[in-house]
Amino acid sequence: MLAFRYLAAALAPAFVAADVLSLSGLDWTLRNTNGSIVIPAKVPSQAHLDLLNAGIITEPLLGINGTGDFTQRWVVNENWTYTADLTPLTRNMSIDARALLVFYGIDTIANITVAGHLVAWVSNQFQQYVYDVTDFIVAPVNNDTNVTVALESAYYYGLNVTSRPDAEISPTGDFEYAGIRQYIRKTQSDFGWDWGPAFVPSGIFKPAYLVTLTPPRPHALQPDSDNAHEEPASHPLLASGRTVLIEETSLEISKVGQTTISTPNQTADWLVNVTLGVRSVVGSDFPTITVTTPELNLSSGPLPVAAIPVATNATTFLSAAFTIPDGVPERWFPHDLGTPKLYNFTVTLALTNSSESADASASFMTRSGFRTVQLVQTPYPADAAAGFGITPGDQWHFEVNGRAFYTLGTNIIPFDPFYARTTSEQVRWVLESAVKSGQNMLRVWGGGIYQPSDALTGGYDFYAACDELGIFAWSELIFSDALYPIDGWLLASVAPEVRQNVRRVNRHPSNAQWAGGNEIEGIVIGVNQSLANGTHYLDEFQTLFGEFLHDIVLEEESSVAYTDCSTTSGVLSLDPYEIRYDNKTAGFIYGNGERYNYDASQAFNYSTYPRSRFMNEFGFHSQPSFYSWEEVLTSPEDFSFNSTVVASRDHHPPAGSLAFPNPNAPQGQGQMTTAVELWLPTPNTTDSNQTFAQWCWSTQVFQSLNMVSEIAFYRRGAGEGENNLGALVWQLNDIWQGASWSAIEHSGRWKVLQYGMADILRPVVIYPFWTPDNATLEIVVTSDRWEPVQGSAALTWYDWSGNFIDSSTLPFTVPSLNNTVLLAIQELDNIIPTNHNAADVWLHLNLTAVVDNNRTVTHEQYFTPVSLATANLVDPQVSVTPGPNWTFTLSAKGGVAPFAWLDHPAGTVGFFADNTTGLPSNGFFLVPGIDRTVQFVSNPLLSTVSDPNPADFVVRSLWNNTHL
Repeated sequence: MLAFRYLAAALAPAFVAADVLSLSGLDWTLRNTNGSIVIPAKVPSQAHLDLLNAGIITEPLLGINGTGDFTQRWVVNENWTYTADLTPLTRNMSIDARALLVFYGIDTIANITVAGHLVAWVSNQFQQYVYDVTDFIVAPVNNDTNVTVALESAYYYGLNVTSRPDAEISPTGDFEYAGIRQYIRKTQSDFGWDWGPAFVPSGIFKPAYLVTLTPPRPHALQPDSDNAHEEPASHPLLASGRTVLIEETSLEISKVGQTTISTPNQTADWLVNVTLGVRSVVGSDFPTITVTTPELNLSSGPLPVAAIPVATNATTFLSAAFTIPDGVPERWFPHDLGTPKLYNFTVTLALTNSSESADASASFMTRSGFRTVQLVQTPYPADAAAGFGITPGDQWHFEVNGRAFYTLGTNIIPFDPFYARTTSEQVRWVLESAVKSGQNMLRVWGGGIYQPSDALTGGYDFYAACDELGIFAWSELIFSDALYPIDGWLLASVAPEVRQNVRRVNRHPSNAQWAGGNEIEGIVIGVNQSLANGTHYLDEFQTLFGEFLHDIVLEEESSVAYTDCSTTSGVLSLDPYEIRYDNKTAGFIYGNGERYNYDASQAFNYSTYPRSRFMNEFGFHSQPSFYSWEEVLTSPEDFSFNSTVVASRDHHPPAGSLAFPNPNAPQGQGQMTTAVELWLPTPNTTDSNQTFAQWCWSTQVFQSLNMVSEIAFYRRGAGEGENNLGALVWQLNDIWQGASWSAIEHSGRWKVLQYGMADILRPVVIYPFWTPDNATLEIVVTSDRWEPVQGSAALTWYDWSGNFIDSSTLPFTVPSLNNTVLLAIQELDNIIPTNHNAADVWLHLNLTAVVDNNRTVTHEQYFTPVSLATANLVDPQVSVTPGPNWTFTLSAKGGVAPFAWLDHPAGTVGFFADNTTGLPSNGFFLVPGIDRTVQFVSNPLLSTVSDPNPADFVVRSLWNNTHL
């Protein structure tokens, strides 16, 4: 290890002279098994998408197609073959060149052939593959010049594997294509989930390249002056020079002495570890890696690394490290706690066989940041727990740069059933929406896909955008809601999958941890307790998640924690790593938690909310908006809450088989129906389309009310015995147009919940906690700031006509990461204004506070003493006055409009912001005499309508549930 030095010394000249040729430019064809379908195709793509482009099928999400379970199942059952002539990329290859075929993702079971020669059989969607195909290209079979990827039906492959006499069948339930996904290293939700379809796609779904490497000629060993000052490549792949392919990279920044389980020393030097995986046509006895940070005017100097052999059929890994003093760089913080500062790093690999000059070199730029993030899982010290009133047990929270913070966020699922058509613009909009709503962490759900780092290799950008926007990503290995049988084949396939993805993600300061999978620990504990042979499954879980995956992750990184599962009871020990499982002391709190309660009568019963250190999942489902349904419904009769198509897209609870329509859908539909009927006016008008639209919207209003209540409760828990420091809502984005738990619809349209989170995730919030059992109202102010916060709260009573009744103002001080009870009153008669009926009045809560060096923040909430279903609402007579730049002033002329809501027209993507504060604002209580002006902030990259007509914006409120 060498300490840094300033950029006084000259660096070895770098070349960006790679022959990196995209396979996207080839003329591809797609063929089914018997040749009855032969159509043009693309790479990257998937069979459904090419069939759609060729007119063989309609949009998979359209109508009954969109169930993913019915009209297009024949596509799943087929074997599909992609073929292209490689000649355009190989015709100019020199005789001494080596040609490397690079696939960043194949979905999933496939034979790869080049020029008639079998290259490989692959079976893991999450691996990248590199093959030297030179010898095949120069000696084709029967003049075959093609590259061919012959994909086997993942469904039939799964049936074949599970039909083996030694196949272990999981004792747990499943979704649609049941019982096979555990044997296939493929996106688990491709086989169906309770919020999405089951298309089981296949294809070359990520970018692919042919990289040609040529040994230098004797006269070209010294770099020429024309190339001496070339800029470093923008990506390691593009830096793959004349002689070397940089196949993998890892850049990890941690503190000297830091491990995945230790508390980082915040004053220690920064340790920068760089690992390159290379294939080279030039050997090097004395290669070096040099890392520079131009903004800091720093260089590591040439760091010696292991010798590089001449090898294009295997990867050589090179590692180097150097230190930077703690005070030199600025630190990366999530956006709500500081600045997500990033630095450019230039990495130069010099292939040297003497001490005088480099025979060849490759240089690229990458971005990263300096931060520590720790998942604290150790027991609370007894004296500290007692002194602060904390319930005994283990801690479970994150710290950034040595300080505990409240984690606020949601869960991410795949952005589309077909990965290959996901764009960076779509993903960035979802991430920006998370930031706009105050979230600081997204959990990348373990049943989906390893999210990519960039578009060049991953098809779209995820982690780099998280780095830039300042939002943490909780990462997971792809295992979910099943018991995975252990065998040598699975372990041999999973090991490189995990290593490749952990190395790749290391450079991203947004990465917060690695979890082994999703929800499996609880499943295996239940199986162990309920089945006679349950210990067999527990032993397999321990082998895979408690040992195998744990060890691999810790071999590849040292800066973030590993946990065995998303929802976990925590650990008995971190060193050695021992999962707690069910070894608990009564009354203690361990690990983290989740809540799904579909009894809507209990939605606001706080005794049903877990008192957990951290809530990583909780949610309730809702329908998408009328606008989203218009994207996929094809007949007028479909526009009904329980129409065949609408109900068929409700996969909660899942069918557990290929039964169509989902026989269990009435349960999910019924849960949403009951929720609306209990808490909101039941939609019923003479206009069937309006009634359907109000039903869809009302399910979203209830979802938001429920989630806002839970978030407020968990945030309050930071100052309670549970010392809760995290709340991640299930879920942020949607995979299709159908019933789901999402806050953002498939098109990017914000649901009511997204605005509700933008409100309740503000730094300082006020909330009315009403407990019917003892008729107690507590008005609580909660802060997630690192310093005490002072402010005042105005409490104002109105009737539903908008008449002012009474008001009071209360000052408050909230300690760091804590709460203050402003008011606690028992008995409804003591709460509501004198001489008023509970159904006729409501309370407006409005807070103003000063945070973060004189920044003023506000927040408002509402308390209705009775359910809005029984409140005596008055016709609000809402009017909308358009202004310039898509501003709209909303006025109530007749009464209060609860959840006054603006919809933007079809074809537009954006959100509504308060015209004064710029903060997201929609779904508010509109009071006569207190107008609201909001502006529609459009996303021009996603909107197909660039200049919407203000007349096409629609206003609604709960009054419209029963009135036109």
